[in-house]
Amino acid sequence: MSKIRITLQDGKVFESAPGIEAGSFVNQSDFSPGLPCIGVAVNNDIAGLTFPLTVNSELRFLTMADPNGWSIYFRSLCFLLAKAIHDLFPDAEFLVEHSFGTGLYCSFHLPGNHNGITQEQLRAVEARMHALVQADRPIERNKIAFMDAYRLLEKSQQNDKLLLLQYRNPPRVVIHECDGFYDLSHGPLAAQTGVLKTFELIHYPPGFVLNLPTRLNPTAIAPFEDQPHLFQIFKEHKEWGRILGVTMAGQLNQIIAKDKIADFIFTAEALHEKKISRIADQIAAQRGSVKVVLIAGPSSAGKTTFAKRLTTHLRVNGLQPITLGTDDYFVGIDKNPLDENGKPDYEHINAVDLALFNQNMMDLINGRDVQLPRFNFETQKRECRNEAMRIAEDQIIIIEGIHGLNPELTHMIPPDRKFKIYVNALTQLNIDSHNRIATTDNRLLRRMVRDHQFRGHSALQTLRNWPSVRKGEERWIFPFQREANATFNSALDYEMAILKPLAEPLLTQIKPSEPEYGEARRLTEFLLNFIPCSDRYVPGISILREYIGRSSFRY
Repeated sequence: MSKIRITLQDGKVFESAPGIEAGSFVNQSDFSPGLPCIGVAVNNDIAGLTFPLTVNSELRFLTMADPNGWSIYFRSLCFLLAKAIHDLFPDAEFLVEHSFGTGLYCSFHLPGNHNGITQEQLRAVEARMHALVQADRPIERNKIAFMDAYRLLEKSQQNDKLLLLQYRNPPRVVIHECDGFYDLSHGPLAAQTGVLKTFELIHYPPGFVLNLPTRLNPTAIAPFEDQPHLFQIFKEHKEWGRILGVTMAGQLNQIIAKDKIADFIFTAEALHEKKISRIADQIAAQRGSVKVVLIAGPSSAGKTTFAKRLTTHLRVNGLQPITLGTDDYFVGIDKNPLDENGKPDYEHINAVDLALFNQNMMDLINGRDVQLPRFNFETQKRECRNEAMRIAEDQIIIIEGIHGLNPELTHMIPPDRKFKIYVNALTQLNIDSHNRIATTDNRLLRRMVRDHQFRGHSALQTLRNWPSVRKGEERWIFPFQREANATFNSALDYEMAILKPLAEPLLTQIKPSEPEYGEARRLTEFLLNFIPCSDRYVPGISILREYIGRSSFRY
C-alpha cells in the first residue's frame, strides 16, 4: 500500500500508511501553550482529531483560541450536555434554543410537567457533566450506512433527526457516540470529554443557560449578563414557531415538500408587518416630543429595508419622515481614527464629526435652517449642500447607522426627543434539538448573496471580511442593545430555503488552497439540511429582497 505525506504547519513532514488519525501528530506540532488541541484543519477543511487521513495532508492543529476550534468546543459542550441529560432524564424534552449573551439558552421539560427544570435537577445535570469530563470518555466519530443510522436514531426516538434524514439520502452518515449515547453529526467534536472543562449551567426559568468561555479568554467562564429584552424577543418568536409547527429545519422541509410554503411565507411576512406597525404606533404616540428615530443593528440585519417600511407606517400615522445618514459627517481620512494595525478604522465612533452632527440635529429639532454637509467619497472630504434644510412640525428624522444606539452619537439630543430601534436577525429555527442555527450564519449568508449580486464580491471576499465586520459589531453595536426603545427581529424562518440555491454555487468556488475553505465547507454542509425553495412567493417589500433582489424599494 502506498504511503501518504503529512505536512505540519511548522514544516515537518512525515510519511504514513493511509487511515492514520490526524490526532496522531499532535505531539509533533507546537500550538498555543496551556490550551489543549481540540481539532485540526486538514487541507484547510475542519475536522476532529480522530479524522482518518487517506490522502496527502497539510495539518494545522486548533485550540479554543482559533475560531474553528472554539466552534468545536461549544458544539462538543452541547453534545456533552445532551449526553448528561439523557443519562439522568432519558424521557426529558431538551432543546438548545438560541444564543444568550456568551452562552446558549436551553429548555427542558419532563413528560406531564411543563414548569421547566428545577434548581436541583440542573445541579444534577451539571454534576453529571463534570463527572463525564473527569472520566475523560472518548467521543467516537463513526461513518455508518444510511439505514443503520436511520434505525439507530429511530430506536432512540430522535424524531427531529429522522425528519432531517427524510429529505437527505447520502450512502453514509456520520454519527457521534459516547458511552451508548448517539447523535447526528453537524460538524467535528472533541475526541475526549476531558477537554471540556470550562462551562457552567445557570438557572434561568423555565430553562437554563449553558454559559461558555469566550474565544478571546478561553480558559475562564465569561460573566453572565442578563438580557431580558432579547430573551423576550426570542421567546415570542419561538412561540410563534410552535404555533405554526415549525421550530426545526426538518419541519420546514416538510412544508416545502408538501407545497404549503406559500401560506407559511405570507404568515411570516405578516408577522413582520404587524411588528413594524406596532413600532410606528409607539413613535406616533410620542409625536409631540420624538423628532429623531435612530435605527442600528449588525451587518445584514435588514436595517435599510426596515427603515423604508417603517417610513411607510409612519406616514400612515400622519408623520412625514425624512432620512439622513451619518456617512455625510465622516471626519475624512486625515482625522479618521486608526486601528491597532495603523489602518483607518471607519467603524469607530470618532470617524463621525459628533459635534457637527449633534449641532445640526438640535438646530433641525428646534426649527432652524441648517446647511447640511455631503461627504465626497472620491475626494474624501466634506462639502456643503447648496440648499438649507428645515423640518416641519409633522416631519420626523430617521437615521440608520451602526452607532444609532450609542449615546455618544446623539449626546446633545435630550432622551425624550429620540426613539432608538435595534434590528437583528434572531432566528428561532433549529437544525435539530441539540443544534441551533447561529444568528451570525443567517446574516453571513444574506451578506454573501447580496455582495455577489449587487457589489460584485465573491464569497471568498465576504468570508475574508467577515471577521473584521464581526469585530466591529462586538465593539460598536452589541454593547448598546439595551439602549433601544424597541427591538425588531428581521429573521424569516423560511429564508434558508430561499438563500440555499443562491449561496451554494458561490461557496463551491472556494477551493482547499484557501484558508477560508473550512468555513465554506461548514456552510455548505449546513445548507444540506434544507431543501431549496423558489422565491416566487416572497413579497417585493420583504426584508429578504434586500439580499436576493427584485425589491420594491430603491437602495
